[in-house]
This record gives sequence, C-alpha cells and structure tokens, in this order.
Amino acid sequence: MDERVITDTAGIAEGTAHLARICPRMAHAISLVEEVPLRWRGDGFEALLGAIVSQQVSVAAADAILGRMRAAGLVTPQAIALSDEENLRAAGLSRQKVRYLRALAGADLDYAGLRSTPTEAVITTLTEIPGIGTWTAEIYAMFSLGRADVFAPGDLALQESARLLYDLPERPKPAAFRVMAEAWAPWRSVAARVLWAYYRVAKDREGIA
Repeated sequence: MDERVITDTAGIAEGTAHLARICPRMAHAISLVEEVPLRWRGDGFEALLGAIVSQQVSVAAADAILGRMRAAGLVTPQAIALSDEENLRAAGLSRQKVRYLRALAGADLDYAGLRSTPTEAVITTLTEIPGIGTWTAEIYAMFSLGRADVFAPGDLALQESARLLYDLPERPKPAAFRVMAEAWAPWRSVAARVLWAYYRVAKDREGIA
C-alpha cells in the first residue's frame, strides 16, 4: 500500500497548506478556524465497537454506554461473544446493536492487516459486516487508520459546511459531493477536518440548526 498516513499535526499542516494553495475558499475557512484537529484514535475492535455504539445516540449517551461496557469488561470480541443478551442490554444497548456487536465479534477481522490494506478495500471489508455502513467505515479509515485521502460525503455536517463555504443553493448530495471532493486529493481527510472545523465557526455565527 502506498497511501499517506496522518499520525501527527505535521501531516495536518502539510495538508492545510496544500488546500489553501489550491482553493481560496479553503484558505478562507482555514483562516477562520482556531485549529484543524488531528482527531487521531486507536484502531482495532474497540474502535469499531465504539462507532457502532455511537450510532443514532447523543455523545453523552454513547459515552455512558461505553463506560458501562468497559467497567463490565465487554469490549473484546471474546467478551461480546460469550456474554448473554441480558448483560449487553443492561449496558444500554438496543437489541439491534447487540446483533451488530455480535456480528463484529464474529467477523474475525485482521485489524493489523487493515493498516496496510488500500482504503477502498478497507471500506469494502468493513461494510460487509452488519451494522457498519459506508460512513462508519470511512470515519474508521480517516481517524483510526489515519488515511490522508479519504472522505465521508454522506456526513450532514460536511454537506452543510460545504454549502455555506462554497455558497451552494443546497447541501450537496453524497454522489455529487464525492465528485466535488476529488479536487482536494490527496488531502481529502484534511479537507474534511477543515470543513468540520468551519462548520462549528459558521454554526456559531449563523445559528444553524
């Protein structure tokens, strides 16, 4: 695999410099945000477990559930596979998420191998597991594997940020947004970080719901 991996703020700095050179609107967004964060996370089973737990619940609720799961030792494939549904539900998981986590536990993923797997193949592999959609797989590639050139066009905050920054009539649809993001290669992950950071600035200024 010959893909750039971002593991520190130097990679963010290189990416933002490139984006500012090629796009005045990106340069404007970068000038307004206090920081374009690294948001580096660990990879492996617990990272994907956390992504599934966090789906469709608030950050506070997800943190509470994950805290209970860690306290109960329910953060390994073995523990999930051996635990009965009652124990998993007691941590705050829905029945659907119990099914998803058991599917993940039974998938026997080669997490170390994913580090050297091309991004598209990573996304294909992960989305074959029930409960992991394209967005979750892209976020894992971006923040757990540190891939510099992956994007998540289905993310609503990214869509709204791009609408504001580029003065679009409406939020770009995922397919069109993916094409739009090609201009930010080979730093699409950094462009996503810029857009998320800009979204927070724009939201404060304009009161976006």
